Amino acid sequence: MAAIAATATAVTLAACGSGDDKPDAAAKPTGTVTVKVWAWYPEFKAVVDQFNATHTDVKIEWTNAGTGQDQYTKLQTALKAGKGAPDVVMLELQEIPTFALTKHLVDLGKYGAGAVKGDYAGWAWDQVSSGDQVYAIPVDAGPMAMMYREDIFKKYNLTVPTTWDEYKAQAEKLKAASGGKSFMTDFGANDGGFMTGLFWQAGAKPYTYDIANPGSIGVNVNSAEAKKVFEYWEGMVNTGLADTTAFHTTDFYNGLGSEKYATYLAAGWGPGYIQANAGGAAGKWRVAPLPQWTAGANAQGDWGGSSFAVTDQAQYPEIAAKVAMEIFGAKNSEAWKIGIDKAFLFPTVTPVLEADTFTGKTYDFFGGQKVNEVFVPAYNGVGDLDWSPFNSYNFNQLTTNLGQAIEKKTSWTAALDTAQENIKTYATQQGFKVQ
Repeated sequence: MAAIAATATAVTLAACGSGDDKPDAAAKPTGTVTVKVWAWYPEFKAVVDQFNATHTDVKIEWTNAGTGQDQYTKLQTALKAGKGAPDVVMLELQEIPTFALTKHLVDLGKYGAGAVKGDYAGWAWDQVSSGDQVYAIPVDAGPMAMMYREDIFKKYNLTVPTTWDEYKAQAEKLKAASGGKSFMTDFGANDGGFMTGLFWQAGAKPYTYDIANPGSIGVNVNSAEAKKVFEYWEGMVNTGLADTTAFHTTDFYNGLGSEKYATYLAAGWGPGYIQANAGGAAGKWRVAPLPQWTAGANAQGDWGGSSFAVTDQAQYPEIAAKVAMEIFGAKNSEAWKIGIDKAFLFPTVTPVLEADTFTGKTYDFFGGQKVNEVFVPAYNGVGDLDWSPFNSYNFNQLTTNLGQAIEKKTSWTAALDTAQENIKTYATQQGFKVQ
């Protein structure tokens, strides 16, 4: 799923709970156990129905408590109150440290989660675990690639770029040939997840954080790698090669459906979103690997992703853990058929990724291309990245300060410097030792 832009939510070290999951305190259940699940996955009702139809010992009671921050706010309120939280909850990968910090996530390693570690790429499993402790089970991810309009490329005799230098050169050619009618792409400055995905590919490590050492965090938002990314895109935007329309808006989708944008730097969930929102361009889009900073390299980034975690309010945490592991597990091909065909999820579970039904799946919208032959290698090539336990604030700093730069009130790299200082100050105020 796409990362959801969110407002900041304060999480202080003083707010940490006791860490008692009480896994052995609950009495043994009798009869069918109802497990309450909060999630906003598209087409999730069909997945729940499929799970309930194939299980007699456990039943899922599903609630859509809101998308992204709307759900997280309700969840934080319920966890703080000690009642009203679900047994199992959907969490975006970048939000896991926030809820793990406050000791409200059950360690699924106690209930056999380590046995499924091999079903996931190393970087994806690292996103949900620390050592033997497992805070969630990965579901979907957003490895990045470059979608491009084949018709526009042919019309203006453009070549598919493999490096960012080539990408800029083709953008200049497009601007001249189209008379400025078409942009090479849109840089959505309202999405911190998108920006982080580009930083990730460039080798930036904005944060150094491990829930095993929750009182300490490294902040390096304005690293040389991150500044390289922003300097590049500042040049693209200021010379009219890239647009800055907000992502996920009507104007943005209209641009994808017309000839306004020749490429879209998208995540693995992107094919479904573009198909649903830019139907007028059906058959015209194709997918190629993300351009590289160094010719011949294989650096990748991820934009978005989510998981299932178990809260400390689960009456039967072992059964809740079973639900978290099985509902989109490696063996649940029926659930994944719904998730892939109807919800356009990009699975993190390796057996599903490697199945021909996924890698060999053709997409009419993309002219019959097997787009996952591009996205799967990208997923496998993603490196490690730490998230901080106050990611909402961090994303807010990125988008707010970049907005100032786009309005020419500051430079793009100065925007990163400002974000760096503000995030360090915020972290200190919340009780973290900043490295």
